[in-house]
Amino acid sequence: MLTLPAFEAACEAVKKVTQETRLIYSKYFSDHTGNKVYFKPENMQLTGAYKLRGAYYTIGTLTDEERQRGLITASAGNHAQGVAYAAQCYGVKAVIVMPTTTPLIKVERTKAYGAEVVLYGDVYDQACEKAYELAAKNGYTFIHPFDDLRVATGQGTIAMEVIQDLPLVDYILVPIGGGGLATGVSTLAKMLKNNIKVIGVEPSGAACMKASLENGRVTTVSPVNTIADGTAVQTPGTKIFPYIQQNLDGIITVDDEELVVAFLDMVENHKMVVENSGLLTVAALKHLDVKGKKVVSILSGGNMDVITMSSVVQNGLIARDRIFTISVLLPDKPGELVRVSQVIADKRGNVIKLDHNQFFSTNRTAAVELKITLEAFGTEHKKEIIQALEDAGYKPKQIRPNL
Repeated sequence: MLTLPAFEAACEAVKKVTQETRLIYSKYFSDHTGNKVYFKPENMQLTGAYKLRGAYYTIGTLTDEERQRGLITASAGNHAQGVAYAAQCYGVKAVIVMPTTTPLIKVERTKAYGAEVVLYGDVYDQACEKAYELAAKNGYTFIHPFDDLRVATGQGTIAMEVIQDLPLVDYILVPIGGGGLATGVSTLAKMLKNNIKVIGVEPSGAACMKASLENGRVTTVSPVNTIADGTAVQTPGTKIFPYIQQNLDGIITVDDEELVVAFLDMVENHKMVVENSGLLTVAALKHLDVKGKKVVSILSGGNMDVITMSSVVQNGLIARDRIFTISVLLPDKPGELVRVSQVIADKRGNVIKLDHNQFFSTNRTAAVELKITLEAFGTEHKKEIIQALEDAGYKPKQIRPNL
């Protein structure tokens, strides 16, 4: 059972290993949503995510014999680091099975905490099967990343801190993968203040909890396809599902494209790196159909590798029309390139890249193709530049940028 005394014990326990993550008020998102928006920055934890809470509390409840057998878990990265760090604190062995698609930064940091890492499967569920197999073979104690009431209790300590920081909170938005965080947060929130609404947020490409709630039973979705790797789960937890049914007030699903622009918003307006799973609650703010409420978005983690970060930034700029590419046809004669450049310069467009293809047509005197990749201030500015080119007699065609 999830009980208030257990939550209180967990709150005391996790203080030994967690950073203080006070709520951050967001003027930007408050202005854009009509609510008072606050962030719970769990991306600032030592291991880069909230998962340390559940891992440390759970390992602390084990017997010495269970710990000395060695610990094993499966994780897409954040729970892996939480278990690895907590095991290091207790001086015991940890084996972590991670999907082969796990970002390199999460793999390397898990190893850095002294854990043995096994890469297996394409998604969490396949890695979990392998972890159970190794646990049975070697006698390890299995620490489930979400379908464990002790783990959920540890994660729920976030709700206590949110309410202490913002006693009159109306809504808490929480990411959902398997459901451990949502279980702990929603259950404790309802125990402390029953009028608080707790909304779960899932990637639309891995909405297993939404399907389960609609069906009234734990449901597997397949395949899963999302850039939010930390929440790419096919089947939610069976032990925690009754608590979700009782305490969660709704589910919002978010498309990957929304996570891309949310990353850009967080970097530019809050100077924070938040991983795609942690951005679910940020992207969900515009889907919340309320006004004038105090809303807390839990930023569950910030473990994103630099290559992924670069790709997300580029795609975010493209999605916001801050970068775009056009193709125009020019006569192949001196001065045409200068003429096009002047039209763009007059509209304060910034040229990033040019591709001048003289072999576009066999009749070079008729036309050559010029692809221009530009930086603009946004959609309206992009339209102004395209209109100026049209007014100058060109017929610009917008194409997909190739950066």
